[in-house]
Amino acid sequence: MGQDCGTAYLGGAGIGFANAVRRGPVGVIGSTGTGMQEFACLVHRAGSGISSGIGTGSRDLADAIGGLSTLAGIDALEADPATQVIAVLSKPPGPAAAARLAERLERCAKPVVLCLLGAPGASGRIRRAGTLDEAAGLALAALHLPRPTGLDWDPEGMRRLARAQVSGMLAGQRHIRGLFSGGTLCYQAQAIFREAGLVVHSNAPLAGMRPLADPFVSVEDSLVDLGAEGFVEGRPHPMIDATLRRRRLAREGEDPGVAVVLLDFILGAISSRDPVGDLLPELRGAGEAARRRGGRLCVAASVCGTEEDAQGLAGQTRALEDAGALVFPSSAQAALFCREVLLRLREVG
Repeated sequence: MGQDCGTAYLGGAGIGFANAVRRGPVGVIGSTGTGMQEFACLVHRAGSGISSGIGTGSRDLADAIGGLSTLAGIDALEADPATQVIAVLSKPPGPAAAARLAERLERCAKPVVLCLLGAPGASGRIRRAGTLDEAAGLALAALHLPRPTGLDWDPEGMRRLARAQVSGMLAGQRHIRGLFSGGTLCYQAQAIFREAGLVVHSNAPLAGMRPLADPFVSVEDSLVDLGAEGFVEGRPHPMIDATLRRRRLAREGEDPGVAVVLLDFILGAISSRDPVGDLLPELRGAGEAARRRGGRLCVAASVCGTEEDAQGLAGQTRALEDAGALVFPSSAQAALFCREVLLRLREVG
């Protein structure tokens, strides 16, 4: 487990930031902590489980390292009789490391799924996923198991919901503010926006996106990874302590140009005992501020977790819905919806 690795599932035990998921035939290797959590929860909620989850640290697939831990993990899961399919998840890798990884996966004796968020796809026998939802679906399909429920993309349904949200907004409401505690989920949202030709600012920008001049100040459309190093130096991670995210959400709610706020909530070990409750006062306050101005604020959210997590998936989801948020079954679905909102705003503006 390398530098900046916060999640693993080994020997049936979650290590670090990890959710309560059942054991099963799906092995996962990730240079992405919250990406592994989201993937594992989707597999669990579909009725299957995780054999092992090997966290490698976010820098493992940089060209300077070359995927040493990832390649060792593939060897281990290929030899593991409990693993029937292998998924590899990563933020954008270095080109040389990505080529080396693809070559190894082509030789793997077991079905493999590769999800490189925001990076070009692989070819050959590798099952390529563009989102964590797709990665979970492809891994389950390789086992002839059904996809996780609620993850089928319904373009027309999303458009109708987006139009309904936009209809109550003021002309000056144009922008999205994404405040992520999961860095992988921030990357994934950027990749989803980029597919539609939308450019956003970020403190961790994908290729084609704009860097935030000051990570502590949002401009125009901004997706911010609040777990990035600049935010956690001398402070607990936002999945543990939501203080910085609370303050940031309050500021975004005061901005009359904000139309939609995108949030993730991560349950599980080490995380706050009440991630949603930590943000509810600011969430309600932002909505009230928009109404006082004569508009409305759309809040889209996802909750990464299972009912076995101490925080309880259903209770956290219900608290968000009671506060007026639209809660989606995955972070990718929430980002896809927000993409539709921005496209509708471009149409009417």
